[in-house]
Amino acid sequence: MPLIDEIAAYVTEKPIGTAVICVVALIALVLGYFVVRAVARVATRLFHRYVAPRPVEDILTIVAASIATGVSAQGMWRFSSDVLGFDGPLRLLLFAFIEVAVITSAVRARRNMRENFSAGIDGIAVWALTGLTAVLSSMDARSPAEAVFRLAAPLVAAWLWERGMAIERHRITGRGRIHWRLTPERMLVRIGLAEVSDRTASEVDAHRRLTRVALAAKKARQLREAGAPERKMRAALAKLDREMDRAVEHTGLAADPARQEALLAQIGALYNTSALIDLRPPVPWAPESEVPSPALPAPPPVVGVLDDDDEEAGPAGEDAAAQVSDPAQRALLMRAAREYWDKQIERKFVPRATDIAHETGMPLAIARKCRALWKLEPRAHALIEAAREHGIVDTGTFPAIEVPEPAMAANGTGTGSASA
Repeated sequence: MPLIDEIAAYVTEKPIGTAVICVVALIALVLGYFVVRAVARVATRLFHRYVAPRPVEDILTIVAASIATGVSAQGMWRFSSDVLGFDGPLRLLLFAFIEVAVITSAVRARRNMRENFSAGIDGIAVWALTGLTAVLSSMDARSPAEAVFRLAAPLVAAWLWERGMAIERHRITGRGRIHWRLTPERMLVRIGLAEVSDRTASEVDAHRRLTRVALAAKKARQLREAGAPERKMRAALAKLDREMDRAVEHTGLAADPARQEALLAQIGALYNTSALIDLRPPVPWAPESEVPSPALPAPPPVVGVLDDDDEEAGPAGEDAAAQVSDPAQRALLMRAAREYWDKQIERKFVPRATDIAHETGMPLAIARKCRALWKLEPRAHALIEAAREHGIVDTGTFPAIEVPEPAMAANGTGTGSASA
């Protein structure tokens, strides 16, 4: 008889029993609904309290460590029966005592980490107990492959716990562990196969070529000052000329102001090495009243011919340039002069060397050299060319002149309007 017919016959024969069953089923459904809802609320609360604030890697670490601990516990279940002879309730109570000890030690180690910034003896106990349970569970293995697997599972759990502790230690203390002095990176840097900074290959090559030029210039100067024979002087000058040719060819030295400043800085440092013995740096532990001011000396007064940039600097300008022998002071003056130059070019004015010297305190001779270099740049060159088209000679600052866009093109680049 079909099931539906049996149910219909039962309802016809026993209507009261059927009603009682329906009421009991309805009550069970209602109670089941409330139990499921309560469990869902508790699970949601636990999730938002303990799971959601944790990073994903911590959650995955806990899941993987739990699986590995379960594999180890399953091995201890077999070991307690086959080797120890435990059975029934005794086996159920005693088979996983080592796994419980491992979890207890891990919890204590985490608490020590948060309170004392170190896992302490409990961290060592985690590794010792993990190794013990791995060895015991693998002793009851039926094959070498199973033995290796049972050895690996607890060690994987311990490793995941150790990495989680290391991340938490770094987050709490703000520092990692010791830094080894002998690492592959340091060895490669030491033998010259790796770069210590993030410079590109072209930047490293340019720096080395500029350094060779500076060293060759220093060598030639030393030979000249020492009165070396003509043969040695010719060889030194020939080497300087070769290095300069290579630097101009491979580094763009002739058109790159940054490379030119870098070369001048290296030459300035190499030429004034002997000045280091005469420095009087401030004493850091001396009283404040006795510490000399680190401010740079006042710039020398600008003296000399100030009416035309095309004229050579007079003796006064040469003397003023000679006074700037400190590379740091020279770099500060050149930086200030460059900022003033860029600001004036933005205003569509081409400053004179006298303007640069007056505004920045730079010696006139150095200002003339800087202006002779900077006025070859596209924007400044376009302003000067536009002024020449209107009959204005480049003798200094001249008023802005609005010209069509093609007249302002320099090296094929348009700049809109210009002034000269």
